Amino acid sequence: MTHTALNLKIPPFILLALKIPKKQWADYLQQTLAVEFYREGKLSLGKAKEFAGLSDKWEMIQLLNQRGVDINYSVDDSQSDLETLNKLLS
Repeated sequence: MTHTALNLKIPPFILLALKIPKKQWADYLQQTLAVEFYREGKLSLGKAKEFAGLSDKWEMIQLLNQRGVDINYSVDDSQSDLETLNKLLS
């Protein structure tokens, strides 16, 4: 999979205000974008998880919870999960 690199110009005072070690800036900003794209409905939970660089959807759910974002879980989602569960258990 190819990736597109973006060059962001962020004033130093912004990054200092985050109070995050410099080595964690990129991961933090990527996770923040993933959370915001999910909150806006631009990414599904699975795609947000991938974008955030997390290994499973439970980590993404935990990140959303930490950031105060509700999970968008529809009737269709529950039906799909139930079908998957039934296939696994059969």
